[in-house]
Amino acid sequence: MVEKLKNYIGGEWVDSSATEYTPVVNPATCEVIAEVPDSPAADVDAAVSAAKEAFWEWRTTPVLSRAQYMYRLKALLEERFEEISRTIVEENGKTIDEARGEARRGIESVDFAMAVPSLMQGYKTEDISSGIDETAERQPLGVFAAITPFNFPMMVPLWFLPTAITTGNTFLVKPSPQTPLSMQLLYELLDELDLPEGVVNLVHGGIPASTAVMEHPDVVGVSFVGSSAVAKIVYETCAKHGKRVQAQGGAKNYIAVMPDANMEASIVNILGSAYGCAGQRCLAGSVVVAVGDAYDKLQEELKDRAAKLRVGMGLEETTQMGTVISESARERIEGMIEEGLKEGAELVLDGRGVKVEGFEKGSFVGPTILGGVKKDMTVAQEEIFGPVLSMIKVDSFDEAVEVINNSRYGNAASIFTSNGRYAREFKYRVQAGNIGINIGVAAAQASFPFGGQKDSFFGDLHGQGPDSIDFYTDRKVLIERWY
Repeated sequence: MVEKLKNYIGGEWVDSSATEYTPVVNPATCEVIAEVPDSPAADVDAAVSAAKEAFWEWRTTPVLSRAQYMYRLKALLEERFEEISRTIVEENGKTIDEARGEARRGIESVDFAMAVPSLMQGYKTEDISSGIDETAERQPLGVFAAITPFNFPMMVPLWFLPTAITTGNTFLVKPSPQTPLSMQLLYELLDELDLPEGVVNLVHGGIPASTAVMEHPDVVGVSFVGSSAVAKIVYETCAKHGKRVQAQGGAKNYIAVMPDANMEASIVNILGSAYGCAGQRCLAGSVVVAVGDAYDKLQEELKDRAAKLRVGMGLEETTQMGTVISESARERIEGMIEEGLKEGAELVLDGRGVKVEGFEKGSFVGPTILGGVKKDMTVAQEEIFGPVLSMIKVDSFDEAVEVINNSRYGNAASIFTSNGRYAREFKYRVQAGNIGINIGVAAAQASFPFGGQKDSFFGDLHGQGPDSIDFYTDRKVLIERWY
């Protein structure tokens, strides 16, 4: 009998009041590995109430004391590193190396939170006027929440939670019901820290729980990562209810390759960008824009190498690409491939119908390449979120920039070139929040904000880095004169 997951509210594991549960499926085997409650608004209210009650005691705890919990959390994460990585694989389907990379990036966010005592310092000017001093002090705000996606079930919540609580807020995570086990494990570790009851809370569920979070009057801010369509709803709903909000949406990330690029390095990086995590990441390179002579060389070599990638069960160390998240995702991705062919794209490499011995029921899609793509085709404009690489040929650098800026998304873009002028012009002109120069995946470290522009981001303060300090604190200005 599979485990029915519980919520974590007020320092205790509690049964949800849900009447319905959703199966959690291992995408490599299609076996049910747990059941997650579709928690109603009442469960969210209980969690928010616990967080609100805990806020003042936690807010008045010295910041250095709050930071000490992060040192202990990091130690626990390191001790359970392999278990965390395996859990990610089992519920998400990515390879074990990719899961280890995710866990490592999550730990780096805990490292960043250790620096909060210095990062949340205010500032002061003496004699702003005669005998008057002025000070700006950072203060926490209350209860924050995160609504997080399936594709990085451990890393994304750790973008938010450590900084939020170390700055003095209390917190609620509502993870994806497709991948709740990573958060179940994280909260087991948080429980070991003996934080004051209510500082951290976990509520499982789907749309009803998310809506309750966004509309709850005692939640002061929400962080979201997911599709652009949902991100816009989150942004509008939270704004309507007077909350701070950072809503990171979808992407269509372009990679420009100039004829002068180091072709070997370009190919290796493009393969990793397009097919890492089976293309299910918001920084995946999904469209190659090859300039001039670069196109034919790239297409031939990418086809040859992508066809040799070992697709399989993620826990096997030799696997180079795992599954997509579900059978419905596989059907959607294969439908997008078919749509591209109907619009006139050339099927260079077909990843449909892949079967893995011993895992015949798994949700596998093999590496796919579509050639001869035009900039206005659906596969060039819409997020596929799978291992599908589209290739566009252009005649010049300027045309490549035009094609990239034609997209409504603006999460990331990269260029491969040996020419410094092209690199600078690309950085200067391309409308995307994360820019890579000879980098396939332009992923910001925890001390830098995760950029996003156009329909890839709704809000004004991004996740991570200095933006996160601004998001989780407010500045109170003190103007004082003594007689």
